[in-house]
Amino acid sequence: MIIMNDQAKRLREIMKNAKFEKVPDEKKMIKKNARVITVTSGKGGVGKSNSTINLGLALRKLGYSVTILDADLGLANIDIIIGVLPKYTLAHVMSREKTLKEVITEGPNGIKLISGGSGLKNLANLTEEEVAFLIENLSSLGENTDFMLIDTGAGINNTVLSFIAAAGEIILVTTPEPTSITDAYAVLKNIISNDKEKIIRVLINRVEDYEEGADVFNKLNTASQRFLNLPLECLGYLYDDKVVTKSVKLQIPYLISHPKSLVSQGIETIAYKLTNESANEVCEVSGFKKFIKKFMISYKKSF
Repeated sequence: MIIMNDQAKRLREIMKNAKFEKVPDEKKMIKKNARVITVTSGKGGVGKSNSTINLGLALRKLGYSVTILDADLGLANIDIIIGVLPKYTLAHVMSREKTLKEVITEGPNGIKLISGGSGLKNLANLTEEEVAFLIENLSSLGENTDFMLIDTGAGINNTVLSFIAAAGEIILVTTPEPTSITDAYAVLKNIISNDKEKIIRVLINRVEDYEEGADVFNKLNTASQRFLNLPLECLGYLYDDKVVTKSVKLQIPYLISHPKSLVSQGIETIAYKLTNESANEVCEVSGFKKFIKKFMISYKKSF
């Protein structure tokens, strides 16, 4: 039997009355400085992209504007998850055919998507000048969104590490599978080698119950603190819910197709937690301008 805590109950009451068109209190908004959150994982197949799009939708439901950058260039799949066929992708930006604003695709409930497309070389293979061009385009988006979620490719290649190094906030997605936990720890080792002050939150996907989620987080956090001197934050757990597979087949995010499911309640709780942090503290570490600067510094090291 799953016991929901008081915070989750209060959240459900709030969400019953929430609409996607709701405008948040301006005092709670971070003006002209989007929060940049990089969502990553140690291995593929852990539900990272699915979690990213549904987290974006949950943030929209709370009234925030959200832009998702599918940074797994050449292997982008968020557009498939939401059943949208982008007319233009980052490939058109890099070929100078379109600006970044022109390739933004409108997704469900007002969410915005920038697709990495297919057939485009990985960022790690672009020249420094090409990366500078891309970043210059990205910088134009900072004042037009409250949250930018960057869905990286899995693993620890130069592209992924550059996005991790640049973002002030990291969501590390893993599952209870031993290989997933091991690969998540490998990502942590690479993060700590570049930045010991990074805010890293762990999202444990596909748990059977609360106890399993807590056990996985405690193991990962214990190893991280003991060997890396890096404390982690537990962002939350998402249950191994059959509606996730159903929603993927329908190409409709589960927060829309099955809004009352356990996994939907979980992603809403996570969004609620993210938006109830101190705006001033978050702005200091995850502002868009700081992201752009740190990305360029990190990427230049790979040349």
